[in-house]
Amino acid sequence: MNNPIVFDSLTGFDWDEGNISKNWNSHKVSAGESEEVFFNEPFFVFDDDIHSLSEKRFFILGETNAGRELFIVFTVRKNRIRVISSRDMHRKERREYEKLKANS
Repeated sequence: MNNPIVFDSLTGFDWDEGNISKNWNSHKVSAGESEEVFFNEPFFVFDDDIHSLSEKRFFILGETNAGRELFIVFTVRKNRIRVISSRDMHRKERREYEKLKANS
């Protein structure tokens, strides 16, 4: 399902040293790059039912301003986007993203 949450009701991002450093150290993705994906269309958001045990999670496929294609897992806490993981798309995800872009 595309865009299962209403972004208009969200007020920003929820960052702390834990999620900023984890994404940078593991995948060399900065907080700023992650945020760009949510503002650059097209992007595609899906429910992440498999990982939604303690709280509702989503994933987004989209691009940074520089065209870097990212796969981001996030949740919404107190009307703010909390990025859990941000990394480059894998080959299969890039193919799906390109297909979705072509059909949007």
